[in-house]
Order: sequence, then structure tokens, then C-alpha cells
Amino acid sequence: MSNLIEVQSVNKTYKRGGETLVVLDDLSLEVPKGDYLALMGPSGSGKSTLLNLIGGLDSPTSGQVVINGEHLEKMGASALSDWRASNVGFIFQFYNLLPVLTANKNVEIPLLLTNLSGSQRKTHVETALNVVGLSDRGGHKPNE
Repeated sequence: MSNLIEVQSVNKTYKRGGETLVVLDDLSLEVPKGDYLALMGPSGSGKSTLLNLIGGLDSPTSGQVVINGEHLEKMGASALSDWRASNVGFIFQFYNLLPVLTANKNVEIPLLLTNLSGSQRKTHVETALNVVGLSDRGGHKPNE
């Protein structure tokens, strides 16, 4: 069985003022297709950073991130954006809904980056809200 995720000798650092913060240090990980993975650790241990690298939201300082055979670290911004739109879905720990938009419109926003027609987007939005039990709240804003 081939690997879905391969993280090879990845380093991730951030500059904060004149200081370099090492978040991931020579991390390697393989996750075969069909396996489940749970990331656990204390706050600040690099879990979110690793997920951002695997999801193509950030790039490693060095090393390789290979998802289903595709080297994310070699992709330019446009190719990476297309890859994310076709291959990745995120549920963020701290979601940010736009308070001036209804639930329907908030759910539809990422779909505007796809080639779906208006009616297809509407169907996807209705399905998503139904799955999470919010189909009756589609016309409501987050604070309503």
C-alpha cells in the first residue's frame, strides 16, 4: 500500500523580531492510504503547523511534504491554491464566520473558488447545513 502522506526531514521556523523560533525540527512521517492519524501534544508543540503544511496552507522552511505523490513544497502559489481547492477540506479550530452574511452565504464562500454553477453551489450549501443539523438556520446570520 502506498503512502497518502509523506513528510520528509521537514523543518519549519518563524522569525520573531531578531529571534528564530523552531517549530518543527527534522520531522519525518509516513501515513499509508487508508490509515487514521491522531495528532496529540501540548500547546505549541507544532500540531497546527504540521496540519498547515500537510494541507498546503504553509510551506516548510526545508524538507519535503508529499501528499498522494504530489510534492507540495515544489508548487507555486497558484498551483497550490488549485491543489487545495481540489483536494483538501478544512474545519478550523477557530472558525471565522462573516457576521454580516447568512449561514448559507458563509458556507458558500469557499465554493466560489470552484467551477460549480450557482445551482450546484446551492445544493452543496444545503447538503452541508443539513449534515450538521442547521438546514433551518440557513437564512440566519451568526448572531441570530
